[in-house]
Amino acid sequence: MSQTEQKENLDPQSYSPQEQKESLDSKSHSPQGQSDSNQKCLTEVNPKAVCRVCKRLYRDPKILPCLHSFCADCIRQLNPFSVSGPNVKQTSLSKDGQPPTVDQKVTTVLCPDCDTEVDLPPSGADGLTTDHLALDEVFLQTLLTHNSVRCDLCSDGDAELRCEVCCVNLCEFCSQAHRRQRRTSAHTVQSVQELKAQGRLSRPVLCSLHPAQELRLFCESCDQPVCLECAATFHREHDCSAARDIIHHHGGRIRDLVVGRLQPRLQRLEESLMKVEITQDALQARMEATAEDVRAFARGYAASVETHCLSLLRRLEELRVQRRNQLHLQKVQLQQALSDTRGGVRFAERLLACGSDAEILNAKGVTLARLTSLVESGYDPSPATVAPDDSSSIHFLPGEGAGEVDGYPVVGVIQTQTLDLSRCTIEGEGVQVGMQGQPGHFTLVCRDSAGQPLGRGGENVLVSIINKDKKNCMVEATVFDNSDGSFSVSYTPAEPGSYSVWVCVKAQHVKGSPFPLTVTRRLRRHAGTFHCCTFCSSGGAKDARCGCPGTMPGGFQGCGHGHKGHPGQPHWSCCGSTQEQSECRAPGHRPVTPTARGQLRTVEL
Repeated sequence: MSQTEQKENLDPQSYSPQEQKESLDSKSHSPQGQSDSNQKCLTEVNPKAVCRVCKRLYRDPKILPCLHSFCADCIRQLNPFSVSGPNVKQTSLSKDGQPPTVDQKVTTVLCPDCDTEVDLPPSGADGLTTDHLALDEVFLQTLLTHNSVRCDLCSDGDAELRCEVCCVNLCEFCSQAHRRQRRTSAHTVQSVQELKAQGRLSRPVLCSLHPAQELRLFCESCDQPVCLECAATFHREHDCSAARDIIHHHGGRIRDLVVGRLQPRLQRLEESLMKVEITQDALQARMEATAEDVRAFARGYAASVETHCLSLLRRLEELRVQRRNQLHLQKVQLQQALSDTRGGVRFAERLLACGSDAEILNAKGVTLARLTSLVESGYDPSPATVAPDDSSSIHFLPGEGAGEVDGYPVVGVIQTQTLDLSRCTIEGEGVQVGMQGQPGHFTLVCRDSAGQPLGRGGENVLVSIINKDKKNCMVEATVFDNSDGSFSVSYTPAEPGSYSVWVCVKAQHVKGSPFPLTVTRRLRRHAGTFHCCTFCSSGGAKDARCGCPGTMPGGFQGCGHGHKGHPGQPHWSCCGSTQEQSECRAPGHRPVTPTARGQLRTVEL
């Protein structure tokens, strides 16, 4: 049979899309496909089409939960990080309608890219989501790398056209036969050169159970894209909708997480990382400046002073290494958080911008899981708390005695006390209780990480006293620097009530701040006399009165011992209170002024 007769007998529909895809993948990834010419163009390969583990074009790319893609074989070769108990979290049915198994263990591996611990499904790499965007990049790279592409139907001529529906490459002869077929006459056919110029291919996502069917529907019950045959069989009673009708909802969820939550975090992480880098430079500059001061001070001394100078420099080097390691650790944490967040944002943005409806829905689950994980448990420090120590705590004190070196007294020490807000203490009852119109006092003692007072002043201390019930009611506080690490605070509240005392050093709260402060009402002084009874204190005056309910016969208006209503103990004549140190309980009551003969006097019971 001639070649022309063979082409006339070819049926384009005899090749399913899955068979055509496998044929294409086998050609692009076969050992012969990795030719010497392809290796020469390796530097020109699109990095989006290359696996970062094997450094080759993707072969069956899978998306890990951290949104990094690798070849399925590369994932299978990863060493397990840990193996846990049965996975019982999955509740939806599988694509074949069977319930999930729960007797398999969950394997955890480390992502080769971000070093994140990720859990593999019970079925291993085959259960991960396929990265169809990577497959598009692989096919495009194949078109750009090779000067020609063979026809997928006859395998004889060079393919000049491609059917976008069947996803097959066609030569001119097979293209004409493709158009003459009734079932394929309406298919869209594009030039291979046009596909190269576009820079991207839109490839349909096919069903794994029905390779001839495209995933055009989405099952809301199972939360997965399905084809028409799956919807008619396994998902017959489920809520299935067209992908184009619901893509705005599910794509919007991804967009909201990226735009509303992760992009602001990305900016904060970048600012924090920049601040750490600037602080590192400032630390180095500070160390160099301090070292120069030490050298200038030591040059005026003899050999003993020079020895002392070298010891100071060694101390500075130890501090520099210590602080540098601390900043480096914080920088690594921020870089890791920034890398994780940036990777998630870039993947989501590329998925939304470049992915088709089916591609977005196919990767929706793993994408939302990763983005939600970043939002809820990602490292997100406030820039104000990053690198709190700007190296200002490192000082050289040339006037301080440093003991003796080789029998010679030397001066000059390196002070490295760093303020530790968790160690600062508040002394005095004035921070907890106060009285209306009476001055209140308390003392703030700034301490280092060892709990020792700083021994120096100059810290920026801010004290605010705010009424909890009245927003505009504040008490002015005066802060006095004692130049020994302590600060005296005084205030005078004008109104009683509950207050909050904010004590901040360098714009940060000390431990326990804000403190609750209760201001009580000013005590009213007693206007009467603390006596045993009216009869004794007034010298027997009949018109003398008392605040207690006691009475006496014979025309006496006050109380007397043993008579009706007497409290039986000393009390105040103005209000009857039996407590000597108490507030007067008789508002508006003024005791009767006794006559000169009956002047009040204290009588001991």
